[in-house]
Amino acid sequence: MKALDPANPPIHPGTRIGHVHLKVADIDRALGFYCGVLGFDLMQTYGRSAAFISAGGYHHHIGLNTWSSKGGTPPPPGTTGLFHTAILYPTRAALADALRRVIAAGIPVDGASDHGVSQAIYLRDPDENGVELYWDRPEDEWPKDDNGHLAMVSDALDLDDLLKQ
Repeated sequence: MKALDPANPPIHPGTRIGHVHLKVADIDRALGFYCGVLGFDLMQTYGRSAAFISAGGYHHHIGLNTWSSKGGTPPPPGTTGLFHTAILYPTRAALADALRRVIAAGIPVDGASDHGVSQAIYLRDPDENGVELYWDRPEDEWPKDDNGHLAMVSDALDLDDLLKQ
């Protein structure tokens, strides 16, 4: 771990990632996935080139735009960029509901992992952007090593067990 530098203190612990903004090829197709499948609410559009969606009435958790990507293709393998957008569900049952929606829409699941701290399902949106759907375990259940440091893992997640929620 990096030593604390008094000249550069850590970021405020209340800081959060507020939203992600994705370049997409087709707004309607992207909204079909994020709103139609995952269930986000459409908060606002900017003409036919941008849309802002959220869960629970926030101004936006995800921005979608075609400003420089209308009709475009995903970046080729071996390039840099966003690995995935992670969507945090408040309960394991809510994550199970998301999985049911994905299955019902016929969207393939790329993988599913139990990280000890969280349970995660990985897939791709229509523009091949990576999407992680996950639920965090309560912090007092997070795995720790002998020194009390976080000890995340990548074990297989039993999707059949998750669907029993």
